[in-house]
Amino acid sequence: MTAVPANEGSESVTVPTRRQQLEHHLKTCPTDREGYQELAAIYREENRPLQAAKVLRQAHELFPDDMSMLWELEEAQLARSVQQLVEVRDLATRLGNSSADHELERATTDWANCRLKVCRARLARDPSLTYLHMVLGEALYDLERYDEAMEELEPLVDSETHSPGAYLLMGRCQLLLSQDMAAMKSLRQASIRRAVVGPAKTRSAALRLLIDLAERHGLHASLQFYQQSLQAIS
Repeated sequence: MTAVPANEGSESVTVPTRRQQLEHHLKTCPTDREGYQELAAIYREENRPLQAAKVLRQAHELFPDDMSMLWELEEAQLARSVQQLVEVRDLATRLGNSSADHELERATTDWANCRLKVCRARLARDPSLTYLHMVLGEALYDLERYDEAMEELEPLVDSETHSPGAYLLMGRCQLLLSQDMAAMKSLRQASIRRAVVGPAKTRSAALRLLIDLAERHGLHASLQFYQQSLQAIS
């Protein structure tokens, strides 16, 4: 790495000054890999993911085989997408009109598509990152592509770590597809399976959905059991 000089006569360098130094330095030393990473990190600290992504994209073009650089670029892209979603959501809350609602829908779709693009690319590079199937399932759920979401979750149903969350999301998809009996089976797997005990939050969410299903279908004994199970968690 080419050394980037700090200000003479100062014991420390503030973040904005360091950023300016790096911006200037990379114009004259455009192959400084660590310089790109440090500058991108400063942009992230300043909550400027768009600028971080721009810097990391330049670095990725110079170092296309550097997988850590590519990972950081993807993280910056995800951060920028969620930042846009938060900004638009706040705007929609303040304005409360159809135009703002349309922009919120667009930003929500963009956020889901960004997750799909990044996670699919990461799984293609490293299939062992199986937890990403959960993220993909959630993104497809947000896009109302419920059948695809359930297919994406299939690799997780035998995982002790991820199966409760996968079954909960599968149950939600099945409910929206009017597959109540299949949903009940999935939600039971998420909430009362003894072999794999999921997090309390996951079990509670599944049990609340089961209570609603039992009430709608007149399953009184099941309703009582689900209510007791939920009380035991609370």
